[in-house]
Amino acid sequence: MRFTAYVSGKVQEVGYRARVVDIANALGLKGMIENLKDGSVKIIAEGEDEKLKWFEDAIDIKNALIYVSSIEKSYSPASGEFNSFGKLVAKGETDTRLDTAAGYLKELISAVNKMNENLGGKMDQMNENLGGKMDQMLSKQDQMLSKQDQMLIKQDQMLSKQDELLDEVISMNENLSGKMDQMLSKQDDLIIEVKNVNRKMDRALETGIVELKSDMAEVKSALKAKGII
Repeated sequence: MRFTAYVSGKVQEVGYRARVVDIANALGLKGMIENLKDGSVKIIAEGEDEKLKWFEDAIDIKNALIYVSSIEKSYSPASGEFNSFGKLVAKGETDTRLDTAAGYLKELISAVNKMNENLGGKMDQMNENLGGKMDQMLSKQDQMLSKQDQMLIKQDQMLSKQDELLDEVISMNENLSGKMDQMLSKQDDLIIEVKNVNRKMDRALETGIVELKSDMAEVKSALKAKGII
């Protein structure tokens, strides 16, 4: 089959024909593409039906340079007049295309420079913002370290007070132990004194009992002598 298309839009001097040639050769099609005086492009392609359908979709190109606005297309029987797929170039078109390419290259370089300037400004702003945030983070870190130092100082004070308290408790225990020893010593002395008193009382009681028995014996003797008992 033969596929014929008239493509309108931004399709001349932007590399559109070269793209179409690459697509047609990749699909194994035969034919030609040429610029028309009204600014449109004419395409004739011959090959298998399925590949022509793919080609029909592929030539509707829209990118940064090329913009296809409309395609008038038709199908007819193939003529077999083409041996390959190429572009028809009018006399003097090559020089014009080179000038156009140079113009697009300048525009592209200008756009890239502008992007770099914008990117540089954004990078500077990002660096400033990052620097400010880093300063804030460092300030907060210093505050945290200062609070940590204060906490360590308080911890040292608490440990010092704890040591003082332990010393006081140890001193109290020592004093209490000494007093307990004194009390136990006095208790021992008291026990000894009580024992001594008990011994003295036992001796006195024994002596009194002996004397009482002696007195009772004398009384009995006297009563017997008088015949009372």
